[in-house]
Amino acid sequence: MASRTDVFDLGRLGLSSGEARRLDLTVAVPALELAGQTYRAAGDEVPVRVDVSRMATGYSLRLRYSLRLSGPCMRCLEDAGRPFEIDAREVDQPGGDEEMSSPYIDGDELDLRAWARDALALDLPTKIVCKEDCLGICPECGKNLNKDPEHRHERKPDARWAKLSELRLE
Repeated sequence: MASRTDVFDLGRLGLSSGEARRLDLTVAVPALELAGQTYRAAGDEVPVRVDVSRMATGYSLRLRYSLRLSGPCMRCLEDAGRPFEIDAREVDQPGGDEEMSSPYIDGDELDLRAWARDALALDLPTKIVCKEDCLGICPECGKNLNKDPEHRHERKPDARWAKLSELRLE
C-alpha cells in the first residue's frame, strides 16, 4: 500500500501539455458529521486512484475510490455500514472563470484529503440507513422494529373523545 498522501505536488510529475499519469495513493478520509451523528471510513486510510492530465494551462483530474462508511442508521440507530463507490472529476484552468478553477488546487498542490472528503459528502444519500426497508424504532418504547416487526402497543383512546367515556346510557 502506498504511503499516506493528503496533499500531492502535481508539479513534481513533470507533465507537459497532453500528458497524463495514473497515481495509486492512500489518503485519510476525515469523519463526516451529519444530523449530529458521526460517520467514518472503516480503517484510517483509503486507497485512491488519481488520474492526472495536463492541459495547455492547468489540469484535468479524476478521483476514484471505494470505502465502507460506518455510523448509525438514521431510522433504527444500528450500524448502517454501507459501501460507497466514489468517482469524482475536477478541472483547474488558471485564468478561466470560477467554474474552471478547482478549490482543491493551489498552484501545483492538490489537496487530496479535502477532495476525497467532499466527493464522499456529495455522494451520500439524504438519509443513511442500514437497509432501504429499515423499519426504525418504536416511538413509544424505543424497541428496534427490524428485530420484531410484529411489535405493537395498545392504542390509547383519542383525548378529543374522552368525555364520551363518561356518558352513561341507562
